[in-house]
Amino acid sequence: MAFELDRIEDKIEFFEADRLETLEKKINDQIEANKTLLLRVASVSHQTQFAADGRPHYSAVVHFTAQK
Repeated sequence: MAFELDRIEDKIEFFEADRLETLEKKINDQIEANKTLLLRVASVSHQTQFAADGRPHYSAVVHFTAQK
C-alpha cells in the first residue's frame, strides 16, 4: 500500500459580510489557518455593492499560494 501526500500549491477562497470589520476578521482568521498549510497570500480582490435600501455588502477573493 503506497501512501502519497500532495502539496497544495494554490488555493482560492471567497468571503462575504455585511460589515467591513467582519470581512476583515474572516480573512485574517483564514490567513492564520492557512499558515499551517504553508500557504501565504498572493493577492486579494475586494468589492462593495449596495442593496436597494443603501446597505453595503462586502465581498473578497483571496488567492493563497505555497511558500517557496
